Amino acid sequence: MSDSGRAPGVREVAAAAGVSRQTVSRVLNDHPSIRPETRERVLGAMADLNFRPNRAARMLTTARSRTIGVLAASASSLFGPASSIDAVEQAGREAGYFVTVAHAASLDRAELTAAIDHLGAQSVEGVVVIAPQRAVQEAMAALSLSVPSVALHGAGVAGDEGVFVDQFEGARIATRHLIERGHTRIAHLSGPADWSEARARREGFVAELSAAGLEPVVSREGDWTAASGAAIGAELLAARDAPTAIFSSNDQMALGVLHATRVLGLRVPDDLALVGFDDIPEAAFFSPPLTTVRQDFPELGRRCIARLVALIEGRELAFAAPVAPVLVVRDSV
Repeated sequence: MSDSGRAPGVREVAAAAGVSRQTVSRVLNDHPSIRPETRERVLGAMADLNFRPNRAARMLTTARSRTIGVLAASASSLFGPASSIDAVEQAGREAGYFVTVAHAASLDRAELTAAIDHLGAQSVEGVVVIAPQRAVQEAMAALSLSVPSVALHGAGVAGDEGVFVDQFEGARIATRHLIERGHTRIAHLSGPADWSEARARREGFVAELSAAGLEPVVSREGDWTAASGAAIGAELLAARDAPTAIFSSNDQMALGVLHATRVLGLRVPDDLALVGFDDIPEAAFFSPPLTTVRQDFPELGRRCIARLVALIEGRELAFAAPVAPVLVVRDSV
C-alpha cells in the first residue's frame, strides 16, 4: 500500500524501479524492446509493492480485456451445471483470463439476450454457453454473438468437437454393468427430455439393452430431484412385473429411489440393484454407497477454454474423442 493509503499504481512501481512509467507499461504488455535486466527490476518492484495491474488500464493499452463470459442458462444449484461453471472458471484463470458469469433468469429469448448484453458490456472476448436444455440451444441459435462461443451442453452434437462428456457411452457402461450382474428386468429412471444429457443417457440405456436382446423399460420423466426419484421409483417398484435393477439418470433421483425402497420394505442391493450418474460428492455416503458414472468436469473445463481461446486467437482446435465417463463401482449393485 502506498503512503496515501491507496493501492500502488504504475507511478509507484516506476519510482521504485527507477524507470519511466512508459517502461512499466511496456513490461506489463510484454513489449520486446525491454532489456532483460530492466524487466527483472520492474517485476521485482511490482512484487515488493504487491502491485496488481488495473484491468481497465490494461484494456486501454492492449485493446484486449482478456475476459471470458459464461452464460449460465440452467439451474446452477444442480450438480452438473454447477460443476461445469466451476471447471470453466478454474480453467479460464489458469489460461490467464478473467471469467465473468451471467445467469439467465429464465429460458426465454429476452432473458438470454439480456444476459448476453450484460457480458458484452464487460467487453468479453468469448462466451461459454452452459446450455443443456433444447429450448436454450434453439434460442441461442437464433441470436447473433459478436464474439466466438463454445456451447457446453454435454451430449455430443454437431460442432461440439470433442468438448463434451460421452453421455451415451456412460449410460451404456452403467447398463452393461447391471446386465453382467445377471439382471434382465432393468428400468431407466429418465431425466427431463428437454435436457440433452437426459436424452443421451436414455438412448444409451435403450441401445445397450437392445444389443443384449432385452426389453427396455423407461419411466416417465423426472426433474433431477430426489423427490421425483422417490415418486417414480415407487411407481416402478409397485408394478406387477417390477424391475430387479434401476439405472437412474442422476444420483439425486437415485437417492429418491433408495428412500422408496425403504418405505416399501425393500433392500438395496438385495432386492434391487441401483446405478446412478454424476458421482456427486455425497454418492459415496449413501446407504448403501452408490455405484454411479463419474464425469471428468475439470477435463471438460480445460477443453472448453482451450477451444474458446483458440477461436479467440483465430485458430482451430478440435479433440478427436469426447471426455470418457468412468463407472465407479460401490455397493448398490
